[in-house]
Amino acid sequence: MTNKDTSNEATLKQDLNQQTATIEWTELVKHFARGVVIHVDANLDLIEVAQGMASDDVNAMQAWLDSGSVRRASDEDARDWTLREPMFWCVVAAPWVVVQERIFSDNLH
Repeated sequence: MTNKDTSNEATLKQDLNQQTATIEWTELVKHFARGVVIHVDANLDLIEVAQGMASDDVNAMQAWLDSGSVRRASDEDARDWTLREPMFWCVVAAPWVVVQERIFSDNLH
């Protein structure tokens, strides 16, 4: 990877990070209906996944897809989210809306 590539990746990561927002399920429903919601497991970095998608990192994406830690949101997800109404971290890696359920801890100090 050249210095220019490294700089471009850093800029992309910074741009994606600045575009991240918290969103409610009710705001995601329309995107789910279009089939563009990508669910990211809590054990991954949302920005890293979005960066991999935006930069077409085939190897990273294949590993995440194979492990099931990144996947298209399913009808089962939608039913669960409708019942629980969770909050999500969200970022767009066009055409995808990449989401990760926010985990709230009762043990904050």
